[in-house]
Amino acid sequence: MAGGLRNPSMPNSNAAFGGGQATQRVAILAPLTGPNSERGQSLVQAARLALSTPGSPVLDVKDTHGTPEGAAAAAAEAIAAGAGLIIGPLTGAETAAAAGPATRAGVSILAFTNDAAQAQPGVWTLGITPAQQVRRLVGASMAEGHSRFAALLPQGAFGMAMADALGQATSAAGAAPPAIRRYGASMTAMNGAVRDLSGFTDRRAPVDADLKAARAQRDADGHRTNPDATPRDVPPAPFDTLLLAATGDPLAQITALLPYYDINQPAVRVLGPVLWAAPAARGGADLVGAWYAAPDPAARSAFDRAFQARYGVPAPGLADVAYDAASIARVIAQSGGFSPQSLTRPDGYAGVDGVLALNPDGGVRRGLAIFEIQRGGPVVVQPAPDNVSAPGI
Repeated sequence: MAGGLRNPSMPNSNAAFGGGQATQRVAILAPLTGPNSERGQSLVQAARLALSTPGSPVLDVKDTHGTPEGAAAAAAEAIAAGAGLIIGPLTGAETAAAAGPATRAGVSILAFTNDAAQAQPGVWTLGITPAQQVRRLVGASMAEGHSRFAALLPQGAFGMAMADALGQATSAAGAAPPAIRRYGASMTAMNGAVRDLSGFTDRRAPVDADLKAARAQRDADGHRTNPDATPRDVPPAPFDTLLLAATGDPLAQITALLPYYDINQPAVRVLGPVLWAAPAARGGADLVGAWYAAPDPAARSAFDRAFQARYGVPAPGLADVAYDAASIARVIAQSGGFSPQSLTRPDGYAGVDGVLALNPDGGVRRGLAIFEIQRGGPVVVQPAPDNVSAPGI
């Protein structure tokens, strides 16, 4: 079972770990000036909420100004001031810049970004990544007997990340390598990718041959010699699970092409990113029956109430990640310090959005719920695992 993170001041929270006053310093790197200053302030507020109990580490707030150069300078300043752990910064570029001085000093980073490319030993990215989502979706799909995976993914960094995640997840799960097609922005490119992935030409050929033969079998008056003969059905697609990554209008265009090429649910389960949790991201696409993996909003209700009570406003996006990073700092400060061995404890942590664990290589495992999109909106069809040893994490 994952160890607790939730602040004792929050409802139904666990008691603080360890005993005695913590003397360690934790630095938070956040954009307190610049375009993301409002978000930066909320990240600091969330961290302060997590560290509001007696015995918590001292929080040292450093402004990155929202730039890589600012992040590198802030990290160096924090280390010089005695920080034993850095939480933040916000973006992948800032994390890459801060990692230089931090790794040279042997100070670990719990960054807020979901750019997994920045993960390395001593640097963990706590944002929800494509790899975490896809790994959970593959595990959940295989548990229901779906084992032949394919993907239609847009060109660009996000499509590439989803493709890499699917390849890694299927390999780890013992499934066959997935069939993956990438497409450009034009409708012609999308159509070609769907047609090619579906093997439609080969699937349709026997049906066309039957139709041609039936038309040829007519008597002298033009009547069919075997009027009861019916052409065979188009064979099913060569996969039973299809991963998409598009949103908005491109998603609607892609999903409109699927039935044209005889790719239909429930024979083919459609999977997608956590972005589909927002109705605007789904646009006008017909996604009834599709799945995505995401934190269960019910899991963070205590955090939302505590943030609202303390600051008088709802907790904005990524405040939960900052709270978890600071809570991890509080827990390990009270049970042995900020060493990588402490951070990567095997039982993980019970975070605001569910269980999570830090791997020695910088990877982060998360327990996500499986949502199915239905007519009335998404519903949880598989709850989030409650421990970091569960399959699919």
